[in-house]
Amino acid sequence: MAGTSASARVDSGLRGWLLKGLQRSDPRTSGPHHEEPPERQHSWWQVMCLTGVDYFSTLGYQPGIAALAAGALSPLATLLLVALTLFGALPTYRAVAGQSPHGLGSLSMLERLLPGWRGKLLVLFLLGFVATAFIVTITLSAADATAHILHNPFVPHFLSGWQVPVTLALIAALGGVFLVGFSEAISIAVVLVAVYLVLNVIVLGTALHRVLADPALVTGWGEALTAQHSSPLAMVAVSLYVMPKLALGLSGFETGVAVMPLVKGDLTRRIGGARKLLTTAAVIMSAFLITSSFATTVLIPAKEFAEGGEANGRALAYLAHEYLGDGFGTVYDLSTIAILWFAGASALAGLLNIVPRYLPRYGMAPDWSRAARPMVLVFTAISFLITLFFGADVESQGGAYATGVLALILSAAVAVTLAAWNEGRTRAALSFGVITLIFAYATVANVVERPDGLVIALLFVLAIVITSLISRATRSTELRVTKVTLDDLARRYVSEAGELRLIANEPHERDCKEYVDKAREAWELHRLRTGEGLLFLEVSVSDASEFAGELRVIGEERHGFRILRMESPTIANAIAALLLYLRDQTGKTPHVYFHWAAEGNPVGALLRYLVFGGGDIPPLTREVLRQAEQETARRPLVHVG
Repeated sequence: MAGTSASARVDSGLRGWLLKGLQRSDPRTSGPHHEEPPERQHSWWQVMCLTGVDYFSTLGYQPGIAALAAGALSPLATLLLVALTLFGALPTYRAVAGQSPHGLGSLSMLERLLPGWRGKLLVLFLLGFVATAFIVTITLSAADATAHILHNPFVPHFLSGWQVPVTLALIAALGGVFLVGFSEAISIAVVLVAVYLVLNVIVLGTALHRVLADPALVTGWGEALTAQHSSPLAMVAVSLYVMPKLALGLSGFETGVAVMPLVKGDLTRRIGGARKLLTTAAVIMSAFLITSSFATTVLIPAKEFAEGGEANGRALAYLAHEYLGDGFGTVYDLSTIAILWFAGASALAGLLNIVPRYLPRYGMAPDWSRAARPMVLVFTAISFLITLFFGADVESQGGAYATGVLALILSAAVAVTLAAWNEGRTRAALSFGVITLIFAYATVANVVERPDGLVIALLFVLAIVITSLISRATRSTELRVTKVTLDDLARRYVSEAGELRLIANEPHERDCKEYVDKAREAWELHRLRTGEGLLFLEVSVSDASEFAGELRVIGEERHGFRILRMESPTIANAIAALLLYLRDQTGKTPHVYFHWAAEGNPVGALLRYLVFGGGDIPPLTREVLRQAEQETARRPLVHVG
């Protein structure tokens, strides 16, 4: 017995530690337009640095991936990517910032544009691509950080084959930090981004000086271009073809709108700050992308970009060591490792932010998913699996990463196009429509070229949908009404009723015959007389896809009968919530009376309840009451005749 007691204490202590910080969320304040402001807000340029650890850190691997994908055409393909950044992604996300100032991004816009189950299923689908983008950010950044570690000349050579173990260790360390507790992210991000950008300016400035000092390098690059491609038109065509592979350089925009609540000021100032953030980050990144692509393509031999080469996954670090010495190169490596590792932290924080913003509001997440630590363990385990699947190789993960990034930007472009069209802004809708088509091409081309990214995204989608539907089913009999209010007439009916006896009526024609027949049924089944102050209770299903919400009860008199009317996502939950509310307000035990539901398949009744909010109402009402009130003596009574 003593051993059992000790084991129970250990389990309780572990459970308490894992679920520390778990708070009961109030669905009234978790809707798509609600904002729970963070404890601290910051200037837009400081928040930009938090976005920048994700966005700017791609310089660690983007030039190498571009060189592998496009060869000597890398600068031209990167120039097209920059044009897509400044004239496609940037206008799209500036529009998203104006439409979703609370940081929910394009997913919430699509949810509003497609109400009901369509919007929620679309969000679940897109969350699979969100998970792909963020999880692969963690694994790709850790793998590239490992490449910078293992290729450093001061690291022992016997570690050269330890790419996977070192990457797993970095991911485990990241998860460990979040298990302990992560704070002061903004301050750390500002320092990391500032140091990293300054070092990149030095490296690229030195590299460009070398190019200018030796014109033969540019001549050789030009000769390679003309030898491989017959005309400028062919160069442009090939650049367009490989450009989707370079989509990693677009990775920071979704993060940019997700961090909007951290921008200081009211909504107007926040939107303005977010737009400055997005524009400044895009301009800075575009300059670095163009210069880094040109410098690495001209100065680094092509063989060094391939797997096992010194520039594989670390092109700018190669230049730092080559032209500024191993001392400066090591400092550059440390800065790159730090910002890549912190990019994983930014992605993990984004995942921990997304789950409680969407899934619990749909009733599609287990209760423990609102606690950070269990989710850290889940995401860390998934990151391990992705790392093992790709062998911690940077280039091979690029397709999966690009798939997630492009799918998110495509969804944002679709959202702003539909929003502009619905608002009557035809010219803006057409412009965003063109951007949507371009990103649709890029997404499809990337998927065709690298289908592994789509496979991973669809696996995430499948896992999210299955777990979400299971969670929705298991939580379906929770008391999901957050607040009950009665108008003056309904309150008067309740106070004058004496004993609280409510006759559940499914409204149809709502004519005199309907209520007379219902009153006769109440007498025949339950021996209830109309003169006993009976109240008819009618519930209409509003949006059955919603999980929770407020319940407003309206009093009405029709054909001499007193009626309490309500709208709710589910009938059984609404009736149970009203009964409990009336009990608490009046001190009386309410009774509700039903007739037997029509005979049918019980599985079909359950599906009608889960999807349409109806189903077999009497037993479902009783089950909701049973779960909400453990004391039998205080539980409202359900009668079925």
